[in-house]
Amino acid sequence: MLALDRIIDAARATPRSIVLPEGADPRIAAGARRAVREGIAHPILLGSPGEVLAALDGDARGIAIEDPATSPRVQAYAEELHLLRHAKGMDLAAAYRRIREPLAFAAMMVRQGDADGTIGGAVATTAETVRAALQIIGLAPGAKIVSSFFLMILCEDYHVQKGAYVFSDCGLVIDPDAAELADIARAAAHSYTAMTGLMPKVAMLSFSTNGSARHQRVDKVVEAVRRVRQAEPDLVIEGELQFDAAFVAAVGAAKTAPGSMIRGDANVFVFPNLDAANIGYKIAQRIGGAKAIGPVLQGLAKPANDLSRGCSQDDVFHMIALTCAQAARTIAEPTPGKDNSVWQNSRSARSLGEPRAG
Repeated sequence: MLALDRIIDAARATPRSIVLPEGADPRIAAGARRAVREGIAHPILLGSPGEVLAALDGDARGIAIEDPATSPRVQAYAEELHLLRHAKGMDLAAAYRRIREPLAFAAMMVRQGDADGTIGGAVATTAETVRAALQIIGLAPGAKIVSSFFLMILCEDYHVQKGAYVFSDCGLVIDPDAAELADIARAAAHSYTAMTGLMPKVAMLSFSTNGSARHQRVDKVVEAVRRVRQAEPDLVIEGELQFDAAFVAAVGAAKTAPGSMIRGDANVFVFPNLDAANIGYKIAQRIGGAKAIGPVLQGLAKPANDLSRGCSQDDVFHMIALTCAQAARTIAEPTPGKDNSVWQNSRSARSLGEPRAG
């Protein structure tokens, strides 16, 4: 079974309420209808009821429609937003105006527990989508930044290695310092487990492997690894590593130190900056034929995700499935200095050699 099929099956086992603020977009409507047909979610589409129904071709079975302009939730949501943002200068009138915006309304639905996750970005920009999530849903306990990942699926006959992999951060943080890179790595590891139920093996990527080159950019990666190991000593993480040493067993055996636990066996790849990550995932997608799902946001208290404005209805459906997986299997950020046993509790912690999802 493909890794993506496993995620869809997991969503089907525990369907979640997912709010989509761009409900009048035909791609959103089609993805939501498929989610209902396949039993993976309870979609909530925001927008004018007439426009949303038109996008649904008049078939709203299994789908809730809510208009932020007229919803009875507006008063309670506006008052909550005022409490959240008054220290930043937002008065109650501004809170009322803001909460009638679909992205803000959707984020507040998630914050208040009226939905399990939200997905925007088919029409709105990434900046608008992330801003609403960050201001209203907020950061997860222990998280310092919001970052993103792509779930990369290798499942074609020509893929020598098949499975699900996390690439991070491909969408948000342009040039993370060592502390930020460590936070991205920790979040990506948790994201991999939330998506697959398997134990992460994190490769911190660079143009150097174990000191083969010296540069301040390499030093940043080495320092990030040190910080992650200090915070989560049970997490399998190595770096700095070149991509081939992390992905190809023969190369890993030749380049890595004796005792390495990652010799072509990584499933989480953390890139040193946005240039490398964004280029890397697109090469894997366009030349390598990998299926790329994302960007999926990480570091938030509850699930909120971003679509590409060029997304298809299939992309919407797959993002609904991933958001359901996040909602069902959210893992709290561990606290540095405490006994963080989440990796020992992973289904695959029994054996580091357990086959990857494929």
